[in-house]
Amino acid sequence: MPHTKTLLLRHADLVVTMDLHRREIPDGAVFIRGGVIEAVGPTAELPDHADEVQDLRGRIVLPGLVNTHHHMYQSLTRVVPGAQDAELFGWLQTLYPLWGGLTPEMIRVSTLTAMSELILSGCTTSSDHLYLYPNGSRLDDSIEAASEIGMRFHACRGSMSVGRSAGGLPPDELVEDEDAILADSRRLIETWHDPARHAMLRIAVAPCSPFSVSTDLMRESARLARSYGVSMHTHLAENDNDVAYSRQRFGMTPAEYAESLGWVGHDVWHAHCVKLDAAGIALFARTGTGVAHCPCSNMRLASGIAPIPAMRAAGVPVGLGVDGSASNDGADLLGEARQAMLLARVGHGPAAMNARQALELATLGGARVLGRDDIGALTPGMSADLIAFRSDTLALSGAAVHDPVAALVFCAPEKVDLSLINGRWVVQDGTLQTVDLPRVVSHHNHLARQLAEAL
Repeated sequence: MPHTKTLLLRHADLVVTMDLHRREIPDGAVFIRGGVIEAVGPTAELPDHADEVQDLRGRIVLPGLVNTHHHMYQSLTRVVPGAQDAELFGWLQTLYPLWGGLTPEMIRVSTLTAMSELILSGCTTSSDHLYLYPNGSRLDDSIEAASEIGMRFHACRGSMSVGRSAGGLPPDELVEDEDAILADSRRLIETWHDPARHAMLRIAVAPCSPFSVSTDLMRESARLARSYGVSMHTHLAENDNDVAYSRQRFGMTPAEYAESLGWVGHDVWHAHCVKLDAAGIALFARTGTGVAHCPCSNMRLASGIAPIPAMRAAGVPVGLGVDGSASNDGADLLGEARQAMLLARVGHGPAAMNARQALELATLGGARVLGRDDIGALTPGMSADLIAFRSDTLALSGAAVHDPVAALVFCAPEKVDLSLINGRWVVQDGTLQTVDLPRVVSHHNHLARQLAEAL
């Protein structure tokens, strides 16, 4: 029997739809059937009964936020002293030895921890880029954690194949054989990938970066991904050293290198792109290549200010990413929207980005980057992924009175009151429903200590 349970959410102070007209509906309501939105509008215009009815007075309702770039395993190595004040390459070289001690259990628990943080900050869909697999670790460990917690997930099969002895950045013991990488990518796609609309799980092919994989692997990964119709993801043009490496080793800018290997198109998104030049922006706009903007990480590693206003003006698809929890040290996606707005203003003036544009990056922008047409807005036919923040909290006091939508970005409330993912309650009254969070945190701390002491 098909799942046809109905859910009516009504009398919200405001429903922010992110639809084509960007409607913001006072005394709004959302009617859901079988995990899919059926109607959105003023409460008086929607049905007045359903299998489950919730009164959302005192709440602001939004589409679930979309995170386009993360390394969830890094939540085990936050604020490591030797990496606190380093730029990208030095930061990586400090942390690689620690990451060599990762186990399957650590991958699973760190994923639960990172997803808990994301969900409580308003995220309902996340990608994750796992690119090292020591001690029997597999992407399946992350996938199983996502299923347990109930998050919509784009699992990226990352990889590193060029170690230090071959001119790459990672230590040789953390790289993999390229045939094995491609074989495991095929296995994961055939086992897990769901291309259907409203899919809870998709697989992407994701060589780590130009300085850790070969040209052959980049090219073969693109061929593999396109033969299965899955997306492709990597890091690109993250900082000046990244650009210098590309010019010295390949004789091209990062964008030129990506184009030469077929790594542009609607099925590709690149993380960071802080140093994407004007020609690269034009290329990405022309080809529909996406960008995961990670403002906190870019500031933390002093990589620079990505030219997001120029990208958006050109038509480049841009979403937000919290990036790894060892280069951001948190996973607050609404907070990331706030930082995106503030950083754009630091770099380009106060009119460079407003609050609603920042929220658009976190919703519709992220959906477009991940190749989704079923999330990012509250409209009929979309997946029932939505979040609600209380409007009567200390964080929004004196702000929601004036502009509750802008207040969410300017004031950055601490956590969601409600989160619905695929029509299932994952957060209610500010409490995560699907995992025992104190137990997860305790286990995670134990594993982080174990990893640190193994060196």
